[in-house]
Amino acid sequence: MARVVLPEESTKEIFELIDVLISLLFESLPRRDQRNWARVYLNGLVRTKGKKTIRNIAGTGASSVEQSLQQFISKSPWDWTPVRRSLAQHLERTAQRPLAWVLQPMVIEKAGDRSVGVGRQFVPQLGRTANCQQASGIWLASSEASFPVEWTLTLPGPWTSELLRRRRAGIPDTARSLTPAQDAVHAVQRMAATWQLQRRPVVMEVANSDLPQSIESFAHQDIPFVFKVDGSLPVSFGGAGRHKPGPHTAPARELIDSLRSQRRVVEWTRHGRAEGAVTLLTSASIFATPSEDRPAPAPTTPLLLLGAWTEAALLPSEFWITNIGDRPLAQLFLLAKLTDRVSLDFTETCEPVGIRDFEGRSFRGWHHHATLASVAHAARLLGASRDRLSDTGPAGRSLGDFAGPARTGATRPPLAARPPAVLPPRPLIPGQTPRREYIR
Repeated sequence: MARVVLPEESTKEIFELIDVLISLLFESLPRRDQRNWARVYLNGLVRTKGKKTIRNIAGTGASSVEQSLQQFISKSPWDWTPVRRSLAQHLERTAQRPLAWVLQPMVIEKAGDRSVGVGRQFVPQLGRTANCQQASGIWLASSEASFPVEWTLTLPGPWTSELLRRRRAGIPDTARSLTPAQDAVHAVQRMAATWQLQRRPVVMEVANSDLPQSIESFAHQDIPFVFKVDGSLPVSFGGAGRHKPGPHTAPARELIDSLRSQRRVVEWTRHGRAEGAVTLLTSASIFATPSEDRPAPAPTTPLLLLGAWTEAALLPSEFWITNIGDRPLAQLFLLAKLTDRVSLDFTETCEPVGIRDFEGRSFRGWHHHATLASVAHAARLLGASRDRLSDTGPAGRSLGDFAGPARTGATRPPLAARPPAVLPPRPLIPGQTPRREYIR
């Protein structure tokens, strides 16, 4: 993929913004020299051409800089969680208000076997077995921009069961071998419980085998969700009324297709494109789907199965399950499509700052690099897009206000007073309003 080259004036503005972010986000780093090396690394992620390795960031003939950066990234014991939490809190205060937390998988193919978490494994995103690392990013996403704020690195079994390998990579004793979805769900739960953020709907793709546990985990904490699922997923429905036999079980695709006479037409604009798109939507109330080894408990809120047809499709092609029942189908669909916003920003901003480029072997180093790449992503997107995204209307502050205090007179309710399981109280998703919606 071609790396994007920023104009000189934009790069200067980004470096100035990095200085601001260092003072705001890295207070948890106790020493001034640590914050200085964070600045060097961040500037390198933005400025360096090609792969963003520590050697390339340090530059040729700068062995002392390379050694210091290697120490700071791979060995220094600073905690990355406070930095990520501060980044998320800062973005929620100053950038356009996020509509969702979007889970974005990331696959990093490797040639060797020593990078932490690498292994030969089947990767659904690639449709094949690959020698790779599997990670997930949690992104704060609006219709205008998205930002990664938390990362998980999935560890195949040998990385947690083999003591020597575990020690060499510095993997914490608390780390376990889970599926990427399980890692992501646990990370969302930690964010919801401890990061003091406005709780947003979680949008992510979930495999059939991971779905019951994901529903149960989020229902336990009243976390709203929109899960993309496969059309083959068995779902239970019917039997709610006195004269309705059931419940019945059928694949999600079959249930949605049986309701094609109730489809609604939604016109919308794809993220990053000027042309419009037409999608047909319908939905059905369903029950939680049991897993093979244990039944899933009834959720505290009803579940809705949402299905979509693209313009030329004869059969429904996309399916989601959500516990958000108080919003029109068009809003739920546009919420689900925030994954496209994240994919766009991942390709245009996060990859160019080197999110995939870490070549070290330590667990700590990988997370330090991912943290700094997230800050570089925020600096680059906010700085380079300041003019383009300056007008956010009544929904929130301008992205151009990145370094300023909260709006005068604006107050935010205490976290405990904010309703956790609903979408933000706005009539339509800004920037993605459907131009028409009707029963067909």
